[in-house]
Amino acid sequence: MAGRVLELRVHGVSNTPPDQILGLQPGPGPDQPQPWLVAGDATTGFYRSTAAAPEDPVVVEAYSWGQLTSGARTARDVERALWTVLLPFTLANIALHARPGIPPDPDTERWGSRSGIAAWLIRLFCLSLTGTLVLTFAGVGVDLIGWQCVDAACLGRVPGPWEFLGRGWWSEGARALAVGLLVPVALLGVLGLATWRTYQYEAEMPANPVVPWTAGSGARETEPAGYGTGLPPQPVGEPEPPEPPPDDLANPLQDPTFWCGEGQLRRAAVLHLGTGAVIAAAVALGPVLAMDPPGGIRAVLATATAVAMVAVVLIAVVALARPWLTRRAGSTPLGRWSAAVAVLAGLALVGTALLLLLPDGPAGTPLSDLRPPPGCDRHPGDARCLTDRSLPGYDWIISWYGTGQLLLLIAIGAVSRSGRRALAAPVTAALLLPLGVLWIAGWLPGAPAAPGALDIWLVALGAVAVAGTGLVLPRTRSAAGGQPLEAHTDLAWAGRGPAVLAGFGWVLCVANSAGLFHWVTDRLNNAPTPSGRSPITMPTPVLWAGLAFSIALIGLLGVALRALVLLARLRREEYAALTSQRHALSAHELRRCRDVGFYHALHRLVGEHALRLTGCYAAASAVLVALGCAAVLSLTRPHPAHATGGAAVLKAVADIGDSLLSWLPVLVAALGMLVFRNEGVRRTVGVVWDVGTFWPRAAHPLAPPSYAERAVPELQTRTAGLLAAADHDPRGLNGIILSGHSQGAVICAAVILQLPARWRSRIWFFSYGCQLTRLYGRVFPAYFGPDRLPVLAGALTRRGTPGWTNFWRDTDPLGWPVNAGERDVSVRDPEALHPSDGEVADPPIRNHSGYPDAPEFHRERSRVAWLLRRGVPAPRRGSG
Repeated sequence: MAGRVLELRVHGVSNTPPDQILGLQPGPGPDQPQPWLVAGDATTGFYRSTAAAPEDPVVVEAYSWGQLTSGARTARDVERALWTVLLPFTLANIALHARPGIPPDPDTERWGSRSGIAAWLIRLFCLSLTGTLVLTFAGVGVDLIGWQCVDAACLGRVPGPWEFLGRGWWSEGARALAVGLLVPVALLGVLGLATWRTYQYEAEMPANPVVPWTAGSGARETEPAGYGTGLPPQPVGEPEPPEPPPDDLANPLQDPTFWCGEGQLRRAAVLHLGTGAVIAAAVALGPVLAMDPPGGIRAVLATATAVAMVAVVLIAVVALARPWLTRRAGSTPLGRWSAAVAVLAGLALVGTALLLLLPDGPAGTPLSDLRPPPGCDRHPGDARCLTDRSLPGYDWIISWYGTGQLLLLIAIGAVSRSGRRALAAPVTAALLLPLGVLWIAGWLPGAPAAPGALDIWLVALGAVAVAGTGLVLPRTRSAAGGQPLEAHTDLAWAGRGPAVLAGFGWVLCVANSAGLFHWVTDRLNNAPTPSGRSPITMPTPVLWAGLAFSIALIGLLGVALRALVLLARLRREEYAALTSQRHALSAHELRRCRDVGFYHALHRLVGEHALRLTGCYAAASAVLVALGCAAVLSLTRPHPAHATGGAAVLKAVADIGDSLLSWLPVLVAALGMLVFRNEGVRRTVGVVWDVGTFWPRAAHPLAPPSYAERAVPELQTRTAGLLAAADHDPRGLNGIILSGHSQGAVICAAVILQLPARWRSRIWFFSYGCQLTRLYGRVFPAYFGPDRLPVLAGALTRRGTPGWTNFWRDTDPLGWPVNAGERDVSVRDPEALHPSDGEVADPPIRNHSGYPDAPEFHRERSRVAWLLRRGVPAPRRGSG
């Protein structure tokens, strides 16, 4: 060996440039050290300093992965801003990974287990979330444009030459709805294309570091090009014997296909796109068939189309629980069931289009009598313009669809917390709600008449209350009986984490959908009529969204104020602790103690109170959502058009919410662009994005792609490739220090759990600014909880010595001790309260940055490098 150690640094969410990762500082003279790309490319590259010499005992190398989620190119920024609009899909996707009790080996998970049922329910919810987006675009295309836009004045406000829909053959019957159906179909095409393009983004598998030697070739193979340091390929020694069969998995991150699920992604995407196409077709076709019952050839075509739709939904619901979809097994074919879904969904769309283009049948009400009359912009006093002429049945679809999603969320939270027994409450509620509605409507045979005071919204509230009892049952403890690693590392939200994460995604999706409805309606309407009713009417349930959004913002403001009060209290406590010897401190040092006390308080606020505050807001949001579902099922408006008194105040609050909602999708996209371009915004908000897109798309295939599915295999290939160099290779290393900052520490942990034992024995793990316990361990306990994080420490322990050092500061709001069997090193920050050694500026408070510059880091690195060179023997060939 060359007697060297490599420190391989992996940055966090802020996309630190390679020169800063390497610690290169500008100095005098024209020849300044520069980062040198030694492997990879401009998107994900490995860099070293041009000043690094071959004889350096410790060489620093930086892995830059931030271009996967950041960048400055305008085209990519716009693309990522559009990905940000799909943040609800991201939150729903990570809910799958937040389940407690996930078995280490995915092949041992059974559908009937707690984690298996929770996984199926989450995948069903993700499918319904795709349906929410499709329902929205179907409402815009089919209802607002195809059904309610009947004259040239309205159609002229739609971009494109759509005026033909208001005259002649296209204005008769339901033919305009067939054209409006193009809007949700186009959306599905864009989502499918975006998902297809990102397959190769994620289809990275770690390469074998040594090309097997072919007997009889007369020559030894050389190293594969691209993983070295820029030197020519060197011959290698005899090939390593095969790795012995691994022991039983102890952590799901040890699954070799965890970071490669291309086949699973393709199959799930087909299910989502096919189901979305069926939902869009049902929105257009269902009301038409209900108003105009088909006969003759139309009846045959309608029956075949309905059968195809039902078959697609049934296959999707069943497939989401089957191992061929839920197991990640690399690049695998679609399979016959996925192909069947694609074919049936295509036939359903074709059948729907034909039915809509055929003339009206002889039965039922003529569709022209139900659509709005032309000229309501010019003649607002026409009696026919004063009634709601929106697409019949669409309000009913939205109301019941959203209520079903709420019950599904409750079921997810109940099962995740208390196991299968908790399903009884939401299932009972799902049965009682429709029965209660049928009872009120008088359609329940043999039942007495319902009381006159009983309304649908009362039944809905009672059903949600029954379902909610499943969320308060005693929590099922882990089979391993693990205890928290330290204070404030217990399970987040008492085991309801999947429901909380998916619920936030659902609320954001509903808000985006309502905002799109408001934005489109405002642009299709020229002005409201004197009666207060606009010519183009949005669905009644959407009218409640503005009021709910305003109340939710008030609640969020309340949580923010509570956080500020807590921060002020913690700051006083920390300042009192720092100045307990007040008589010995100067006025300058007291001022500095105030600054340090603020970061100490922020450290405690995030580590001790952030998840609890989030849980409080989630509970308040759940109550608000339950009330909202009860309100929309009543199909009444939140306030009259001409409100007075208290109703006027309610209307003003709702109008403010409507105005904010109409621009919400644009604001979310703009914020997404700022996150990727502005470092300050990214440090504040980008952590949510990078935590979400770290996990593979195992639940929602249309979510933004996972950067870790490229970063983890690349780091694994690089690490194993360098450690496999021959003894006489100048690139040979005694060991590697995997040095991860913040989110980089999570990436490094995933890499270590994927490496074979023979490489782990020559690796040391440095983590700093680490959230493995206070954040990841609480929200994702199956990977980093008290039962699973010690697996990582055990994988790095040899001869009783832990190969993991964790650095933390009490001024770092995102860095804490781990206490899972590693060595914790506290880093002093700031180094002093006043200038010293001729400096005139105070030593900076580095909080979450600058760990490699700390004296404690340098001392520990020197110690570890000595151990890797001297005290850690190389494994025998074939050992594992």
